[in-house]
Amino acid sequence: MEHFNTASADETELTLLSCLHSHRWAERVAAHRPYPDLAALLAAADEAAYDLTPGDLTEALASETLPSLPPDTYGAAHTALSAAHAAYESRFGHLFVICLDDVPPEEALDHALEAIRSRLTNDPEEERLVAAEQLRRLARGRLVAHLRGAGL
Repeated sequence: MEHFNTASADETELTLLSCLHSHRWAERVAAHRPYPDLAALLAAADEAAYDLTPGDLTEALASETLPSLPPDTYGAAHTALSAAHAAYESRFGHLFVICLDDVPPEEALDHALEAIRSRLTNDPEEERLVAAEQLRRLARGRLVAHLRGAGL
């Protein structure tokens, strides 16, 4: 935490943007430094994520990438997931995002396919809320991973 709290504004913003690519989110989280502990930082990150505007969400979604599949995934699964992603992007105009942090690797593909098929039935406003929640979860996991990688 000490490094996060004392890093330069530019370094902190780059770190935060690697977790969630929303400049407003990164600025809000950085502005409340110093944090007494990881729990306080994660609470601030969550609060800032809950306040994402539609524009912030669009900015963050534009920088996301598709979740990667395990290397031993068979071709039919790639085809099914590609088709589902195309249908999702056509319907909602942005990339499908999902946090698979709590999903065992051997279940990730099935979980992603089930989620994308289920979410295709959402109306656009409902899906915007679901996507925002997934981005919040992704940002939280990335932030924890970054801080642990820094020796926290």
